[in-house]
Amino acid sequence: MALRACGVGFGDEVITTAYTWDGTATAILDAGAVAVFADIDPDTYCIDVESVRRLITPRTKAIVPVHLAMRFADMDALMALAKEHGLAVVEDCAHVHGGFYKGRGAGSMGDAGTFSMQSSKLMTSGEGGAVITSRLDVLELVQTQVNCGRASETDEFGRRLTGCNYRITEFQAAMLLGQLETLPELTAIRAKNAARLSAAIEKIPHFRALPKQEAITTEPVYCFVFQYRPEMADAPGRDLVAAALDAEGIPTDGRFYEPVYRSDLFLPTAEAFPQLALNRAKPVDYREDFDCPVAVRAAYNEALWLPQFTLLGTEADVDEIAAAIEKVSRALPELATADPKLAGVKGMSRAERPKIEKKNY
Repeated sequence: MALRACGVGFGDEVITTAYTWDGTATAILDAGAVAVFADIDPDTYCIDVESVRRLITPRTKAIVPVHLAMRFADMDALMALAKEHGLAVVEDCAHVHGGFYKGRGAGSMGDAGTFSMQSSKLMTSGEGGAVITSRLDVLELVQTQVNCGRASETDEFGRRLTGCNYRITEFQAAMLLGQLETLPELTAIRAKNAARLSAAIEKIPHFRALPKQEAITTEPVYCFVFQYRPEMADAPGRDLVAAALDAEGIPTDGRFYEPVYRSDLFLPTAEAFPQLALNRAKPVDYREDFDCPVAVRAAYNEALWLPQFTLLGTEADVDEIAAAIEKVSRALPELATADPKLAGVKGMSRAERPKIEKKNY
């Protein structure tokens, strides 16, 4: 809805990050546009501005940065780039409820901001979402689209379009309004514990915390993300390390996301989405046309994700997480040799990866 309200239409190109949930890209397709994937910054895992710059063409209409897990995209540079080329910016804020960047709220910096209220999010109504904007024309068009095409009562533009029912229920809205009251307190707890865990990880060999992002003035933590960077030959694969952390009672995901263009859930064809073939020598082939090496490394070799609830406990709870990571760090040589077939495992889903018992290392 936000993309359409910002003028994105059939055949337009919209640049977004390769390292995100598939829904970011399918929203672009559903708006009639072509999703174009940029690589990510290795320290934030958010969209890389220079990668975006290289992808801009005369067809580009908008940029969709995703503020991922616990970091923000470089909004100052992105907004300057968008202004230079006359592009709309729609912030995907699904992970950053209550977050502030240089004193500005998530979603308030672009032309519009979108929030997911799906069941895993920091505020949830089971499903659903919200759009925020400071542009009156965008507000009017979003309200018209979500309300079956009915013109907004405050419509000053007189633009009409066919809409659909994307309305959130009053019951869901009431649930979310109640959660607004507790959001600041829970945000502060997660941020404090994330800082403590980051400091501990910095002292543990083979692991790296994401560098602090000074621009964040209120840090939301949808998931705590850190990096596995082994400093040894023949190191076990990241998925094996995630399994070992699981065995210590620390719920850990490795392949939380993979590059969208490689995802088994992202399978657009020109038959289903004709815009992929519009005025092109050949239809867009997402499996063949994109290569984002930093996103690939994060997805299959490096990133480790802890759910936000692991940061809602006490300092002692945080110290237990750090102790488990340190134990796995010491055990890497044994993990690598415990089963040669498991050493160097890459790209396995949580369901597929091996079940590791503590006794194995």
